[in-house]
Amino acid sequence: MNKVWIGTNWKMTKTIAEGIFYTEELKQLANELNPTIELFIIPSYTALVDIKKETVDSRIKLGAQNMHWEDAGAYTGEISPKMLAEIGLDLVELGHSERRQYYNENDEDINKKVLAALKYDMKPLVCIGENIEQKNNEISQEILAAQLKVCLKGLTEDQVKHVLIAYEPVWAIGENGIPADSEYVGEIHTFLRETLVDMFPKNGHEIPLLYGGSVNLENFLPYIDQKDVNGLFVGRTAWNMETFTVLLHELEKHLNN
Repeated sequence: MNKVWIGTNWKMTKTIAEGIFYTEELKQLANELNPTIELFIIPSYTALVDIKKETVDSRIKLGAQNMHWEDAGAYTGEISPKMLAEIGLDLVELGHSERRQYYNENDEDINKKVLAALKYDMKPLVCIGENIEQKNNEISQEILAAQLKVCLKGLTEDQVKHVLIAYEPVWAIGENGIPADSEYVGEIHTFLRETLVDMFPKNGHEIPLLYGGSVNLENFLPYIDQKDVNGLFVGRTAWNMETFTVLLHELEKHLNN
């Protein structure tokens, strides 16, 4: 697996104007980067149409933060995969822990969304992660395996080639997150890879595994050096182009060595 996926979910942080300015800067930077680095950004819904215009013919992939699984219906406040596909999105983030925590999303719902995204040729970026109680009770692997098995239920070997997985331990993300040890991340990612290969013997080894959880300038290189970490899902460090530029330049030097 040659590509290194680096991306960020803006959550509810940038206006359309702020997002366009950010994307213009990132486009210029992207042209200077090693072609093995696969960049993606995930803005708010309101900015997607305008930012799609900025990412056309660029190296930046564009995604949405969530979606419903139905094409249409009486679902006030929701966005359908058909609507997102009309914009021309590359991927859609599904199952973020905030969606699970605040909006009661579960693995069965996420599974329906995964299948809907694939139907419209968008890559599902499936987020999984254990909470601190589950980690302390030493059942992290059981929880993560169950999430993978339900979220990816019914996918074929061909379909799973278009899926991305982001391991985001709930206790490590957010403003008060505790950065995970790189060795722990490596152990979990190796377990996730083994689980995916058991589920999909033909293509499980090709599914990119991204790590996200308080990724910053001090810890991102030890994370990316772990055997089964194929990319990083970066939070606040990537929201500011100054720090994101430093991260990307340091990553490129590291990959070139």
